[in-house]
Amino acid sequence: MKVLQQEKTRPTNFFTDDETLQKVIEMMLDQEFLSYAKQELADFGELCAGDIDARAKHTDRQGEPRLQRYDAYGEEISEVWVNDGYKKTIEETYNTGIVGYVHKDIPQLGRKGNYVYSFAQGYLLSHAEPGFYCPVTLTMATAYLLDHYADDEVKQRFLPHVCATGDTELYEGATFLTERQGGSDVGANVVEARREGNEFRLYGEKYFASNAGMCGVAMVLARLEGAQAGSKGLTLFAVPWRKEDGTANHLRIRRLKDKLGVRAVPSGEVEFDGALAYVVGEQSKGIYYMLEALNLSRICNAVASIGIMRRGFLEAKHYVTNRYAFGKPLTQYPMIQDTLGKFAAKLHVEVATVFDLIQLYDKVTNGHGTQQDVIMNRLYIAIMKKETAEQAVHYASEAIELHGGNGYIEDFVTPRLLRDAQVLTVWEGTANILALELIRLVDKYQAHELFVSEMEERLEKLKDSALVQIVREQLVKLAGILQIFSALDDATKTFEAKDVAKKMALLYESVVAVEWAQKFGGKYEKLADVYLEQAWSLRQIGAQMKTVQYFSDIV
Repeated sequence: MKVLQQEKTRPTNFFTDDETLQKVIEMMLDQEFLSYAKQELADFGELCAGDIDARAKHTDRQGEPRLQRYDAYGEEISEVWVNDGYKKTIEETYNTGIVGYVHKDIPQLGRKGNYVYSFAQGYLLSHAEPGFYCPVTLTMATAYLLDHYADDEVKQRFLPHVCATGDTELYEGATFLTERQGGSDVGANVVEARREGNEFRLYGEKYFASNAGMCGVAMVLARLEGAQAGSKGLTLFAVPWRKEDGTANHLRIRRLKDKLGVRAVPSGEVEFDGALAYVVGEQSKGIYYMLEALNLSRICNAVASIGIMRRGFLEAKHYVTNRYAFGKPLTQYPMIQDTLGKFAAKLHVEVATVFDLIQLYDKVTNGHGTQQDVIMNRLYIAIMKKETAEQAVHYASEAIELHGGNGYIEDFVTPRLLRDAQVLTVWEGTANILALELIRLVDKYQAHELFVSEMEERLEKLKDSALVQIVREQLVKLAGILQIFSALDDATKTFEAKDVAKKMALLYESVVAVEWAQKFGGKYEKLADVYLEQAWSLRQIGAQMKTVQYFSDIV
């Protein structure tokens, strides 16, 4: 019985066949940087599609991190065991400069990199190992906090190690916020910081501490004795995991969490019992600093999401291209063509939009953004983190369905994609928390008006076309909705905020879609056409499916 055709070769490089990502870096990097980045991303794309992907499967199924609380003599050590392949992935990934080259010079170029390049690397990594991208994210956030807010002594102690690229010992980072009584309510945190002589010592527990036992230094929010209640009474500390003699820094891991997915990252409950800690920045601004790091982590979350989306698309495309049913390949059936066509369009636009906001983030974090840029940056991060996380779950689920029963079997990558995707709707803020961020931006900064103005300005730069006209019409409708939304009472706002955030994300993506359509034409005009049709439910019953009409060009 013939089940499969002669199988076409699977992608062996996640970068070289990704036209959207290639065009992104061509637009956003100067020629010298671009030449360097293309080669490095090609090398890393091959590594991610090969060895890192194989190791990720092993870690997920047989080699996930394990807690070793005691040594052979019964001494408490709180060490985390990871398999040798995982260690190799750590080495190879950090040596690319995925963290370090944002903060120090790339030797071949004699200057620093940027977040566009770092997130391009993270996107490729997340095709294969979104679980491990969590420790990378935490290390990026740690580097950001140390570089921007630590004094020279603390910075010199930790930052070179956090930014290591094979030139010195690596300290992975971590950010410990969550406590049992707090969760998203960080202001309820009670971990205490006591001054003992000339030092600060931490006491208490963090309930969900990712990269526990693997990090060299953790960024921890704690409350100084006598500090005010609430989030404004929190101070940020850099806490080394080990003392200079190599023993644990008066802390322990109570247990590691038995998680649904992202098994590559050890998430534990950490107790501090006099852990030596170093103040980072001004004592009264801990929550402000950590929220800055949280915005960075939310972008990482979005990047992991689009990485999962593309892997799900690639796996589904490969499977249905080679699968026979009822005497012919699945790709000859209109329903399959429609599904894959919509997949391709949404994926392209979402990747392009995420990198659009990353380019703005680079501008803002470099100190070159206006006050409006700062507000729009926060807004874009909130709405796109929410949208991409939800789409990652959708793509992983749809990829399973396109595989049929095989999609539910652990021999395939699709079950892991779904398990790993699900946490992205929770990490760094649920949809409810992101909706509250939207409300704050609207109430305090009139972000809805800035958004409409920004979208209008971008559309004004384009030539008039049928696609542009569709987006203009949707913007007029959304502007009216936003005006009503801004005037609602607080309770009603919270009820409507998630739906409004969704509409804003779709409008932002629509503007990016038509910008690409006019800049590059051809395939990208068709992708925009398909995207707008599905985003705004424009197709009338009985009308020809554009996804089928354009299938061979866009998939």
